[in-house]
Formats: sequence, C-alpha cells, structure tokens
Amino acid sequence: MNSPLQASQTTGATNIDVLILGAGINGAGLFRELALQGVGCMIIDKADFGSGTSAAPSRLIHGGLKYLETGEFGLVAQSTLERNLLLQNAPHCVEALPTFIPIFSWTRGIWAALRTLAGSKTAPRSRGALLIKIGLSLYDYFGSRDRVMPHHRFLLKGKARQKIRHITPAIVAGGIYYDAKISRPERLVYELVRDGLDANPLCAAETFTEMTSARDGCLRFRKHHGTEFAVRPRLVVNAAGPWIDHVNERLGAPSHLIGGTKGSHILIDHPELVRSLNGHMIYFEADDGRICLVYGYLGLALVGSTDIPSSDPENLRCEEPEIDYFLQSLRSILPGLRFDRDQIVYTYSGIRPLPASDGTAPGLISRDHSAPVIEPDESRPFAIMSLVGGKWTTFRGFAEEVADVVLSRLQHTRKQSTRYLPIGGGKAYPVDANAKRILIDRIAKSAGITDARAQELVDRYGTTAEAVATFRSDYSDERRISGSQTYSFREFDWIARKELVVHLADIVMRRSTIAIEGRLTEEGLKDIAEVAAKPLGWDGPRVRREIDEVISLLATFHHQTIKAGTVEIECHER
Repeated sequence: MNSPLQASQTTGATNIDVLILGAGINGAGLFRELALQGVGCMIIDKADFGSGTSAAPSRLIHGGLKYLETGEFGLVAQSTLERNLLLQNAPHCVEALPTFIPIFSWTRGIWAALRTLAGSKTAPRSRGALLIKIGLSLYDYFGSRDRVMPHHRFLLKGKARQKIRHITPAIVAGGIYYDAKISRPERLVYELVRDGLDANPLCAAETFTEMTSARDGCLRFRKHHGTEFAVRPRLVVNAAGPWIDHVNERLGAPSHLIGGTKGSHILIDHPELVRSLNGHMIYFEADDGRICLVYGYLGLALVGSTDIPSSDPENLRCEEPEIDYFLQSLRSILPGLRFDRDQIVYTYSGIRPLPASDGTAPGLISRDHSAPVIEPDESRPFAIMSLVGGKWTTFRGFAEEVADVVLSRLQHTRKQSTRYLPIGGGKAYPVDANAKRILIDRIAKSAGITDARAQELVDRYGTTAEAVATFRSDYSDERRISGSQTYSFREFDWIARKELVVHLADIVMRRSTIAIEGRLTEEGLKDIAEVAAKPLGWDGPRVRREIDEVISLLATFHHQTIKAGTVEIECHER
C-alpha cells in the first residue's frame, strides 16, 4: 500500500477511519479533502484512477446553462462558482472557453421554456434570442462570485458569421458567453489522489484491486498481482459512479440509486474546422432538439454528446447511429465544411451516474448531487455513504459537503478549506504572462532544453514540469516516442516511476493524452512499454501483452485501429 497503515493484531485487518470505493473524480476529490483534514482514509478502485465515467466527459468545466430551464438555480450558482475556482486552482489544465450559441429566431421557445420550468418532462425547442438573452443574463449573475471571465454579448447575423466563418446562414444572431474546458481530466483525478497522499501519511491508494468479500465489518481485497489484504473501516463511502448499486449489493446493502444515461463523443482531425471555430465552442441545438457541442481540443475537434438511457457501464462504445447523428448535426450547423468517418481519430463513451428518475426525459434528469446514507445494522457495523450524481465541475464543492458530514460523524474538526487551494501542477502556477515566461526560462536553463520545449512541458504538466524536465533518467528528453513529435522517453520514464501506474494503458490513456490525440503507433507503444518495463518489472512477454491490450482497447472501445504484431519486442528481463 502507499502509506504505513496499521493492521489489527487480532484480525489482521487494517483499521481505517474512511474507506472510499471508487477513484473517479468524486472519490478522488473526497479523498484529497479528507486527507487534508488529517483523516486516515484509503481509496480503492477495481481499475485505474479516473478510468471509468470520469474519463468520458465532454471535457468542459461549465456552469450548466441548460439547468436554468429546469429551475435548478442552486446548481447553476454552485457550478459557476466551482468553474471560476477551477480556473484559478487548476490553471495548468483548465482554461476559459468562449462559447458561441447560434440563434435562429427572435422569440421562439418562451412558452415551452415556461412549461419546463413548471415541471414539464419535455425540453423546450428552438430557443429564440429573447429566451437566450434572459438565460445568459441570469448565467452572468450566478457566475459573479470569484468571476474571472467577461460577461456575455450578442452579435447580429453579419458579425456572428464573421466570428464563426462556416456557420449556417440560417441564423439571425449569435450569443457569446464564457465557460471553460479541461485538457487532461484523467491527470487531474490522479493529481487529486497524489495531493492527498502527499498531505497525509495515514492515507493509502490502491488501483486494480477487487473486493473479494464483505463480512462482519471486514472487507477483503485482492490486488492485481495476487496479494490480499483486509480493511476494517469506521465508514465506507461508495464513490463507484454507475456501479454504486452493484457495490452496495456487495456490501450487503442493496439499493436503487442510479439511473444513468450514456454520453458519447468523437474527435475528428479537421484543421479547417478548428480554424473556423476561432477558439470558440459552438453550443447548438440539433435537428431533434438535443444540445450538441463542438470545440477545438489538442489540435482536434471534439464533438458531443448523446444522452441515452443505459445501465451497462462495462461495455460502452460510441455506436454507428451516434456517429451518424454527430456528423449530420455538424453538416447542418456548418454546411460549408465536409464531415465524414475518415476524419474520426478517437471515440469514447461513458455512463453519467445520475439519480434514478423513472419516466423523466434523459436531458431533464437533474445533474445535482446527493449523498444518501445507509446506516449500520447488526451484520454491518459501518455506515455507507453513496455519492450519487454530480458533475465534473462541482466535484470540489460536493467533496467539501460530504467531508463536513464525515468529519461530524467521526467527531473531527476541519483543518483547512480547499476553496482556494491549487491542485497538483497548479501549485505556484504563474499568474501572468511575464511570470510564466520566467518559469519557462528557468526550466529551460536548468534542464538544458529549449524555451519552446519548456513551454510545452509547462502547458502539459503545470509547475510539475520542472521536476519532469530535470528528472535524472537514462533517457534524453530529445529522444521522442515513435509517431509523436512532442512526447519524450524521459516523460514516460517519469510517469512510470512516479505516478502509480500498473498498466501501459494507464500511461497512454490517462497520465498522458497521446492515445486520444491519435498519435499512437505500435512502434510508439513499444517505445513507451520498454521505458516502463524496467521500473515496473515487465519481461518481454509482459510487454507484448501490455501492447496487445492497449491495441485491443483502442479498437474495441475507441474506434482507433493500430496494426498489431509487427514490431519485435526487446526489453530488460527481470
């Protein structure tokens, strides 16, 4: 384990205050929150940090403009505040995103919006300029706390079409408001866990670990390499997302809390589209009334998302009808551009762990969060708190609320607030361009690399870039991974040695974005696997298995084909 937790002399089980099951964004956020308060806690996941639903968002940090229609003003207020805080606390991976709303009429949609606000289960259609103006004004008002971005503005048709060059001529106007995007959400989940481990030696984190039994207050687990251990917690937090009900059943406390929906996205290699977006996201209504979006992401265009009822989080992929839907929606809103399947470089899907809400249209199910408690009984001495719902943007606020309840139950007191506490590579991040230039110059000189390379690392890792760049490795930073001009052998040596990875997929799909950027080749996978082999103790056959597993994952779930079995594997034997 990753901390010196003490095991009971009588039972062999580790006594712990809080056990968190699930290392997605909600679990990781709570782990950090509790660790910083001095609470002994352990976080366990059956896979990697941030490898489930948390790896499949629209990669937005947003206040939830559409939640205004359902009257969830409290959620909008919290979401816009947390968006503003993340822009300050995680500036290395969260940045402002100007957003363009195409408007097709002046007054349409008002009565439908009033019906939705009154509780109708059908969403409004064809929102007109007046309705959008009211919504954006409210959005600005709710986002006033810790504001870091401009207010919205309106553009008439001519100027709107100059701003977004290929937008359909059917618009009458356009609205521009500001939200934010997150470039590396999976890394941020890891950084939250890392912050917690660094802050509190009484905390531990385990990945690729399965629960084998739950009996008489003792939970037993088996790690990926076969080692077993037992935990006796005072409180269990179920942060398993779409698996919450399954986990509660395993704990002997059956529940029906989750009614998730599937959200799919595609990434397309379309330089003309990215240029046309002019740094903006287009947030638009598709022909069937559903909301779609497209914006530039790491040189590609990210398109999303669907909202389909689903209860199978294990076997998700973006299906052909969803791809057709995305491409047709793009053709309608940007008729001057070509969109086809050959442009797709990556797809992904996830289950939103929304609260069970039978009979409600998927788009109207609340994105708010709750933490219902199942109290102890005769066979189970610990309470179970389930983290239901929520969204990426509000993870810190949700964690803060739950932590306060946990602290009260454990009779602990809060030591510090995380409201203005930087995360991971956001610590000591430069607040202006001049300070950033000073940091880049310092890294370039100390590591013996160019300013351009230092800036690339800062943009990727934040202030952690200094440790990455100066890491004493057997590999030069100048030696690049096959198929990529931006990722070096030294970076992946750092990740393999320092960032709690178990599998090759952890490195290429979560600690880095090399897979989602479509830059992977089998030769590149071989390079990365051979770098990781020495610190992780992989022999030749294990390297081959790790490469084949990534190739299979990409082909099965991400619409990305890499030809397998064409390179010779050479690495250090154990």
